[in-house]
Amino acid sequence: MMKTAHHLMAAAVLSSLLAACGGQESSPAATSAPAPVAAAPAPVQAAAPVNAAGESIYKKTCALCHAAGVAGAPKPGDKADWAPRIAQGDEVLYKHAIEGFTGAKGMMPARGGGASLTDDEVKAAVDYLVAKSK
Repeated sequence: MMKTAHHLMAAAVLSSLLAACGGQESSPAATSAPAPVAAAPAPVQAAAPVNAAGESIYKKTCALCHAAGVAGAPKPGDKADWAPRIAQGDEVLYKHAIEGFTGAKGMMPARGGGASLTDDEVKAAVDYLVAKSK
């Protein structure tokens, strides 16, 4: 019985509060139409690659060897294989990629075999590979 009294009292209080809030009468049109709903935010898209040029060059030229590790080419993301190379610094990596290099683990043809690539394109590809491998 006590529980029912509390429920009735709570209902009366809520009813009074709601009545006090509705100081203005709404028109029939306003009550029948749903309130406008804010548009849902657009889905968040993944950020574009920071180095789109490097990624494109990698896919067209460098991946032929690096994706499979041909001739000792370090695979993208292989941190253990890339760490000693990255430790040499960007300028050494750029020089080896542009001019070619033969080392204990294999060889790198000049410009990755893409003779028409500019120095900046080769550097962009190196930067892409390094970023994927840190």
